[in-house]
Amino acid sequence: MNDTSAAGREAHRPLVPVLADHGALAMAEQQLRDWGHRFGRAAHPPLLVTLAGELGSGKTTLVQSICDGYGVTGEVTSPTFALVQEYDAPRSPVYHLDLYRLDRPEQLDALAWDEIVSARALVLVEWPDRAGDRLPGNRVTLSLQHLPDDPGRRLLYAGWHS
Repeated sequence: MNDTSAAGREAHRPLVPVLADHGALAMAEQQLRDWGHRFGRAAHPPLLVTLAGELGSGKTTLVQSICDGYGVTGEVTSPTFALVQEYDAPRSPVYHLDLYRLDRPEQLDALAWDEIVSARALVLVEWPDRAGDRLPGNRVTLSLQHLPDDPGRRLLYAGWHS
């Protein structure tokens, strides 16, 4: 049976890491890095993770920590200009997409979007709102916000979207 079939995906639904249960945490950068590392260690493919937040909120920092915990050994950089980065990890490939520069969901076709989000991989998507209705369900949603009274800390919201 092909693991990319609908039945295969349903039979092998990803386990949502415990750290992605609904809730919010206020944390400093090192705490955010530690949380991301633990999340990456707990993640199992296939898993789609979206990261939302304004510029400078820590999305790429969190992606770097998740990748580190997942086993990526190479440098993890922001794909703002490349739009997609692929990394090797022992459990599966990791795709890191930054959709900030997209104007409309139709532009996802040029990125091999459907293939990436259906792959047996860890898929990390920054600026997921740019994907519009092309964003599949069954994903972990992470959102980062600046704390107005404490610029050194971020508020992290985590949850499962089906």
